[in-house]
Amino acid sequence: MALVRRLQCAAGSTTSATLISFQPFSPDMPHSQSKRPPASPVNGFTLVELLVVIAIIGVLVGLLLPAVQAAREAARRMQCSNNLKQIGLACHNYQSAFKKFPPSAVLDMSVSQTGNNGSWGVHGRILPFLEQGSLYDNVDLSIGWDHQSVIHEVRVPVYACPSDPGTGQIRTFSDNRPSLYPTTYGFNFGRWYVYAPNERRVGDGMFFPDSFLRFRDCVDGTSSTLLASEVKAWTPYTRNGGPSDTDMPATIAEAEAVVASGDQFKNTGHTEWPDGRVHHTGFTVTLAPNSEVMYQNGGETLIEMDFNSWQEGKNGIAGNPTYAMITSRSFHAGQVQAVFVDGSVRSVTESIDLDVWHALGTRNGRETIDADDLP
Repeated sequence: MALVRRLQCAAGSTTSATLISFQPFSPDMPHSQSKRPPASPVNGFTLVELLVVIAIIGVLVGLLLPAVQAAREAARRMQCSNNLKQIGLACHNYQSAFKKFPPSAVLDMSVSQTGNNGSWGVHGRILPFLEQGSLYDNVDLSIGWDHQSVIHEVRVPVYACPSDPGTGQIRTFSDNRPSLYPTTYGFNFGRWYVYAPNERRVGDGMFFPDSFLRFRDCVDGTSSTLLASEVKAWTPYTRNGGPSDTDMPATIAEAEAVVASGDQFKNTGHTEWPDGRVHHTGFTVTLAPNSEVMYQNGGETLIEMDFNSWQEGKNGIAGNPTYAMITSRSFHAGQVQAVFVDGSVRSVTESIDLDVWHALGTRNGRETIDADDLP
């Protein structure tokens, strides 16, 4: 019960009173200062839930990443195919303009050492037909490319497959030669034998030094004869020696013996795009695409070796016959892409029958190829 007190002023006079009410304390009575709202429950992930989410994300990434990589590789492969298509059309236009396909090189037989090192190959001769007319107008094909600074660090995009990581590495020289980007497309020099400068005897491919071939010389048919195919930039090779046996190697073991017969080791194959020699701008069908050929260079084991015995006419008429094992390779899994003389671009699996591959590399071998065996 409330208590009421009257407070009076001093001198006993009664003035207006102030009533003050006191509420007695009771533990059952609500108290504003001691009353607090109940705590809200905490919303969040438990450790188990978090681990489950992380696991799900990991699975999704594992599923999606290969698909993304496959899509990117498909786009790169399409660009590579388009590059080969343009190269094929450029060769057709060159043939229309000059009434012959471009030679792999134009050689001076009077030299006796390295006078033909700078001879221009097919890549340089078809430049005006690849929308590179300005570059073509500024070079002189009658002088070696190795004395022309205008091509210093010039990149011709159509000469590089986007799947090959080596195409961005520039080839530099210790002398005054211009620095060069590599190429990943080589022209068809045939099966094995390439050129003998002292006899001027040529190989069975579509390209060789001082060649003069036309469409009509492709006796085997333009749809079943290779024009150009993929090669890898910075392919190691041996040269200037061998082979002890001039028969075309039939097995990988024989191919490895051929590589071992070379006197010089180089790791710069396909790094000089203007050059006419087969180890820089060509290939041969000696081995199936993407073949592995092992070689020990000091303590290093290399598995993709090439071979060029005498660099087809580098030393003029004093040079020995050239046999070359320059394999078509690519970074496209299980295959290479190639353009045929008719201009069609096709994928060739690395498991292709070797006899069929050999037949595709000859212009006049008169081999019979079953239509089902063609790429």
